Amino acid sequence: MANGIVLSSSVRTNLLSLQDTTTQQGIVQNRLATGKKVISALDNPTNFFTSAGLTQRANDLAALLDGISNGVKTLEAASNGATSITKVIESMQANVRQARQDKSFKGTSFTLDTLNMGSFTGKTLSFSGGSIGTTPVTIDAIVADIGGSRTSQSTTAAYAPPATAAKATYTAENTYAAPGTAQALDLTFNGVTTSVSVAPADTTVGAAVSSINAQLAAAGRTDIEAFNAGGNLQIRTTANVDGSVTVAGAGETAIFGAQVSAPGSDGLHSFSVNGTQVTLTPGQVTVGQAVAKANADLGPTHAFEAFDDGGKLGFRAKSAGVTALSISNTAGSTAAGMFDAAVAGTAPTTPGRVRTVDELATAINEHPSLVGKVRASLDGGKLRIENLSTTEMTIAGASATGINGGAGASNTTTIGGNEIRKNLITQFNDLRDQLDKIAGDAGFNGVNILRGDKLRVVFNERGTSSIDVEAKNKTGLSGVSTASNSLNISAVTEEEYSNDELLDARLNALKESMTTLQAQSSQLGANLSVVQIRQDFTKHMITTLQTGSDFLVNADMNEEGANLLALNTRQQLSQTALSLASQADQAVLRLFG
Repeated sequence: MANGIVLSSSVRTNLLSLQDTTTQQGIVQNRLATGKKVISALDNPTNFFTSAGLTQRANDLAALLDGISNGVKTLEAASNGATSITKVIESMQANVRQARQDKSFKGTSFTLDTLNMGSFTGKTLSFSGGSIGTTPVTIDAIVADIGGSRTSQSTTAAYAPPATAAKATYTAENTYAAPGTAQALDLTFNGVTTSVSVAPADTTVGAAVSSINAQLAAAGRTDIEAFNAGGNLQIRTTANVDGSVTVAGAGETAIFGAQVSAPGSDGLHSFSVNGTQVTLTPGQVTVGQAVAKANADLGPTHAFEAFDDGGKLGFRAKSAGVTALSISNTAGSTAAGMFDAAVAGTAPTTPGRVRTVDELATAINEHPSLVGKVRASLDGGKLRIENLSTTEMTIAGASATGINGGAGASNTTTIGGNEIRKNLITQFNDLRDQLDKIAGDAGFNGVNILRGDKLRVVFNERGTSSIDVEAKNKTGLSGVSTASNSLNISAVTEEEYSNDELLDARLNALKESMTTLQAQSSQLGANLSVVQIRQDFTKHMITTLQTGSDFLVNADMNEEGANLLALNTRQQLSQTALSLASQADQAVLRLFG
């Protein structure tokens, strides 16, 4: 025996039983203290590692849950922004409807000063400002003369647009070759001739070009030059001008042969009508386009106007009578010689008269440039003129009280604009500014879907399940100050709020913007539902994983408590049995008693 102590068989058996009970008590007490029945892989390898895997996945999902929660809040922020933007657009629609219904346009009633106007054809009413613009629109206050004819002048042939701008050229037939002897050339353009020569020393076309240009420079010619046209000697103008270059002289045949000559063009028909410049370009292809451009150049107050004279471009006086017409061609222009001699007009048989108030009102209301911008009506024998605009309109030919058709500051009056509509313009544009601001404030944790940011929400620990959320238009719903914004809401102008048709168009545009916003809101709502569903799913999944992990390693506290009670009882019984077993060994002591 190791310790040299002799124990009886019964004592040793009871001692071992007591030791085993104590060991089991320690195990049960540890389970009660930790709440786990599997603490290490030694306890149960399968359950331990399975539980660890489940716990790890639950922890990974718990880490993702924060990102999912942020995604939910980001989508809620975007949805709140879209809801607020919807309310702003509804306010904008109400603003436009209010402007559309408002008719508080300002107007002034004028008497007709027939005494001062007499029957002179120069008496007019001229409107500018307001919705009309800076170019005045003129209404004759006098009925046109009756009888007689108008002075006119037309082109000699059917109108043709100016040629495309090009240089005039005179090009040699063959590739340049140095002459055997010096060759004299006379170069002419616009009636001016300069003599030059080409020498045998000019062995290449480049040498000939340099020699001729030096001679032209010495003669002070800057309008023409020599040029290397692919190995052929060419004389051309230095600019795109009307006219033709000619070459003569003893050496012309030797140097140029059967040359190719092309006229130049400045690309314009330039001339003046009674001192007013008219310029036509290749863009005026038809005679109708030429008439429109010429009348624009002449202006509404000019005594003459352009017209289509059976395909020819003509100019005529606006009223009958002998009125001198002078068309002066610009020097060098292709318009030179375009026009026949003027046909003088004859005096009218019946002179004009002042228009009645009814006639003036009709003329104003039917003028295409004034429709929807100015309204004329009768007001107890006076002519009432209303400014259908939000800005001030100027009327030349009327004093503060009467229409006299005269010019000058004393015969100019103004009519104010519609103040209510003007104030609504400011309100609309202020609302529009809020679209950007609301969209800019609709972010969460640095991500703003309404600004075009992209939100990614990951749903599983492997990253194989996720959702990407961004605005339908990748630029977002903001940026309304640019043309590329998805809501397409531009700032309103005074012109727009002066025109009922433009206001109707704006209402339709706002409806389209609302449709776009509703589609975006619907998408945000659908994405929010998906993320919220996955959030709930992840929470339940974490609970399931944690429950499954605990089931494998956690101890049943009731069971372990009962086990500890049983072990305590067993320990007491073992101690009693050990005591009884040791009494047999104590009997020998009585022999010495």
